[in-house]
Amino acid sequence: MSAATHGRQMHLALYLSEVGSQLGAWRHPLAGTTAPLDWRFYKDMAQKAEKACLDMIFLADKLSVDDVYGGDFAATVRSRALPQHAEPLSVMASLVGATSHIGLAATVSATYSQPYTTARMLATIDHLSGGRVGWNVVTSVSDGEARNYGQAQHLGHGPRYDKAQEFVALVKKLWDSWEDGWLVRDQANGIYGDARKVHRVDHDGAWFKVRGPLNVPRPPQGHPVQIQAGVSSNFERTALEQAEVVFAVQPTREKARDFYARFKQQLQTVGRHPDSLKVLPGIVPIVGQTRQDALDLQRELNEKVLPQAALTFMSASMNHDLAQYDLHAPVPDIAARITGSKGRFQAVLQKALDEKLTLAQLGVWYAQSLSFFAPLGTADEVADQLITWHEARACDGFVVLPAIMPLGANDFLEKVVPVLQARGAFRTGYPGTTLRDTLGLQVPANQFAAQEEAATA
Repeated sequence: MSAATHGRQMHLALYLSEVGSQLGAWRHPLAGTTAPLDWRFYKDMAQKAEKACLDMIFLADKLSVDDVYGGDFAATVRSRALPQHAEPLSVMASLVGATSHIGLAATVSATYSQPYTTARMLATIDHLSGGRVGWNVVTSVSDGEARNYGQAQHLGHGPRYDKAQEFVALVKKLWDSWEDGWLVRDQANGIYGDARKVHRVDHDGAWFKVRGPLNVPRPPQGHPVQIQAGVSSNFERTALEQAEVVFAVQPTREKARDFYARFKQQLQTVGRHPDSLKVLPGIVPIVGQTRQDALDLQRELNEKVLPQAALTFMSASMNHDLAQYDLHAPVPDIAARITGSKGRFQAVLQKALDEKLTLAQLGVWYAQSLSFFAPLGTADEVADQLITWHEARACDGFVVLPAIMPLGANDFLEKVVPVLQARGAFRTGYPGTTLRDTLGLQVPANQFAAQEEAATA
C-alpha cells in the first residue's frame, strides 16, 4: 500500500549544520568551506528546504565548548569542525524575511534560560514570521554548560526535568496572558485595549517566580510548536504531557515501531489524541547516483573519522570523561555513571559491551551516524526505506541530518524529496501559513479564556 492510498503523508524537517552530522565529514574533499556563521549559508539552506516543502528547519544548541573530555576543550577544537554553536533564536529570527512558509525551529535550554525572556523572544519571532516558530526544549547535559551559568555542576536528571516542566508550563501561561480580542482601538472613546483580557500570571513555583503579564501579545499560533528530543523515562513523561513533536533516536525500524506504538497509546492515557504529537526519528542519509557511489562515499567519510571527535562529543553528552580510559581496551560498563543524556547513551554503551568494542572502535562507530538510522543508496532506494518505516507506523516522518554539508542536504532535497512526492508520500505544497497548519496541529485554547468561560457557564 502506498502512502497516497490512505492519505497519510510524512513530515520532514532539516537539521541545519554547516559541516554535516558525520564527525569526519569536514575532512572530505567534497565538504563545504562555509565560514562559521555565514548567514548566506543558512538562507540558502532554508530557501532550498522551503522549495522542497519541508515542514521546518531545525537548529540544535549547546551552551559551552565541550570540555569534559580530559577536562579541557583542546581536543574538541582540534578534532571537530563545529565546536562553536550559533545562538539558535537569533539565526531563526534572521531567516524570517528570507522565507515565507517553512517552520523555523530553535533549541532552548529550560535549565539555563529565564521563562519570561524565552516567552518574549519566541512570541516576537512567531509574530514576525506569521506563525512559523517551533521551540525544541532541552535540559542541557554537561557540567561545562553549568559552569558558564554560575553553577559548579549540572542539575541531576530528575531535578532538571522537574524544572523543565515548570519552565514550559510558565512560558505557555505567559503566552496566554493576552486573550484574543484585547485590541479595541476605540479612538472616539479613548480606549486602546481591553484590560480585562490581559492577565498577570502570578507564578510562584519551586524554580521560578514571575508576576506577568508578558509584554508581547499572544503568538499567532497560540503557542509556538513544542519539540522535545530524548529517550529516557523522564523525557517520555514530560513529552507525553507537553510536547507536540518528538525528535527521537531510533536506529532500527523494529525499535522505532515499538516506541511509536507505545508512545501513541500512552498519549491516550493522558487524555491526548494520538495525532496531537508527531514522532520524527532522526536519519543520516547518504545518497548516490548508484548504490555503489553511496557506499563509496560512506566508506570515505568513515575513513576520515578521528576517534577523539566522537569521544569529546560523547563525553560532554554523557557528562562523563572518557579520556580516563584506555583507547584500545574494551569499553568498561559505565552506564551507571552517566549524568547527562542517559537514555541515548545507555543503549550506545550496551552495544559496546555486547560487541566487545574498544573505546576507539566505539568512537568511530558513533561518529558515523550518532546512533541514528542511516539509510543509504540511490534516491529511489533511500525513499523506499523511508516509506517502509512510515507505512509500518514506525514514525510520522523524519528529521534529516545530512552526513556531509551542503552535499548531503542538496542530494536529499533535490533527489529524494521529488521521489517521495511522486509516490504520494510527501506534500507538494503547504496546506496553510503556520507551522501548526503544516503539522496538522490545533491551536491550543487560552487557559485564561477557558477559566472565564467555565466561571460563567
